[in-house]
Amino acid sequence: MSHGSHSVEDIKNQSARLRGTLLESLANPVTGALNEDDQTLIKYHGSYQQDDRDIREERRLAKLEPAHAFMIRTRTPGGVVTPAQWLKLDAVATTYAERGLRITTRQAFQFHGVIKTELKATMQAINAALIDTLAACGDVNRNVAVAANPLQSQAHALVHEQAAALSEFLLPNTRAYYEIWLDEERVAGSGSEDEPVYGATYLPRKFKIGFAIPPYNDVDVFAQDLGFIAILDADGELLGYNVSVGGGMGATHGDPETYPRLGDVIGFITPDQLTQTAVAVVTAQRDFGNRVLRKRARLKYTIDDHGLDWFKGEVERRAGFALSDARPFDFVHNGDRFGWVEGDDGRAHLTLRIVAGRIWDRDGLMHLTGLREIARLFDEGGIDAQFRMTPNQNLVIAGVPAAQRERIDALVAQYGLDTHVSATPLVKNALACVALPTCGLAMAEAERYLPEFTDKVQGLLDTHGLREAQIHLRISGCPNGCSRPYLGEIALVGKAPGRYNLMLGADHRGQRLNTLYRENVVETQILEALDPLFARYAGERSQAEGFGDFLVRAGIVAPPRSTIELHLQAVTENAA
Repeated sequence: MSHGSHSVEDIKNQSARLRGTLLESLANPVTGALNEDDQTLIKYHGSYQQDDRDIREERRLAKLEPAHAFMIRTRTPGGVVTPAQWLKLDAVATTYAERGLRITTRQAFQFHGVIKTELKATMQAINAALIDTLAACGDVNRNVAVAANPLQSQAHALVHEQAAALSEFLLPNTRAYYEIWLDEERVAGSGSEDEPVYGATYLPRKFKIGFAIPPYNDVDVFAQDLGFIAILDADGELLGYNVSVGGGMGATHGDPETYPRLGDVIGFITPDQLTQTAVAVVTAQRDFGNRVLRKRARLKYTIDDHGLDWFKGEVERRAGFALSDARPFDFVHNGDRFGWVEGDDGRAHLTLRIVAGRIWDRDGLMHLTGLREIARLFDEGGIDAQFRMTPNQNLVIAGVPAAQRERIDALVAQYGLDTHVSATPLVKNALACVALPTCGLAMAEAERYLPEFTDKVQGLLDTHGLREAQIHLRISGCPNGCSRPYLGEIALVGKAPGRYNLMLGADHRGQRLNTLYRENVVETQILEALDPLFARYAGERSQAEGFGDFLVRAGIVAPPRSTIELHLQAVTENAA
């Protein structure tokens, strides 16, 4: 992927550590856009230049430039924010952005529709909430995802602390972010800062890290470049982590050289070996990842090109120690648990369903206002609770003292935030990426289409007596897969407006990819394909058998070769 005559590698190399001409671009009053190279560099600062595709053609005909605006993404490891931070982010959304707050599948917030002249003020307001956007996008380690699992409070707190520390450790050293957005003065060495982890050209491609706490795989740990699976003892104490490498969801239609891949478990480490292991994996990818072909630049391809054993050896060499044998673990599902859950620390956690992660006041919804009132209640009352975004685009109101539960329930009901009470499992578990109108990669609708499509699929399920079936549905507007569609039991991957690839047969634990069932089909064809499958599922499934598992067992879809399932079998046999 090149920009004009410059490749992304050139742009990074010549950027004076991610500065480029961003200051000049921002100051240019003639256009709402940035210089072409700066459109690449601003990603490292947590923002993408986009335009409103709904009105693109209309503006072109009127000889106007596209309606440029910026998406800004926060760096919030594990998606945890305080009530005070929530209120500040809410103010940013209502002052500068369109469409409220949005929770991403990486537990970050996205703000949409920020115009260039307000970009700096928006960045400063986010930083005033003690949250930054540095490295939220770009060829660096992105926001670190962490299980939002509220059950094991002490283990969760420790894992989150380690994940947040790792996120901090893997930030670029450049001061460009602070100079450009926060008016920090330039000092000697500015523009040539030492980057011991990233080097002069950063990573070949984006890099994602996730921490899972079994038995729940809500982060879809095998979809991450680098996964850490917490291993707890019988008392819930953290013993260490199994390490998985080489996951990634992105692909390109019609290009067999690109494909989604699940990570492989390569061993076990103790908590004190975490940073060294992560740096070893990141730097091995830095040095051996493909810098010629961007579509082949993710860690999954580096591993497939060089071999898993070679990569493990390289990681051990860089880390300075050998990984231990992986420990047995068991995932039961990769969704969220809704409603109230009692923590082991005497506090309770309430998980709310947020459709496609979009929090706003519109179409009769008052979700933004409702959550603002809850945040105010905590903030003004000095109550030590948290808001935790989940990797499935939902929201946990965490650490609620018993005395506050009734008041929270009343606010949740008053503002219609209790949709999880009446929603079916299909609706509660569905994911969608942003897609149109703002994402430049989208080929078809996703977020805007999700409610309509889930209604129609739900109608089919109801006719077959499957109203309460726990089926995971995901929609992605393109094959890059931000909604992790390749791990959906049913998934739509956009090909063109109104046309999708229908993918079927993943499991509900995040351990098996789905496979292509119908290519380039429209809604009526998708529903016609699903109807007889639901009929068979209703009549032939065994007790508690998931839809994806049934499709594979019945031979309706062939399972892709899953190194994870083979590996889990081997780990279990070794342990026995």
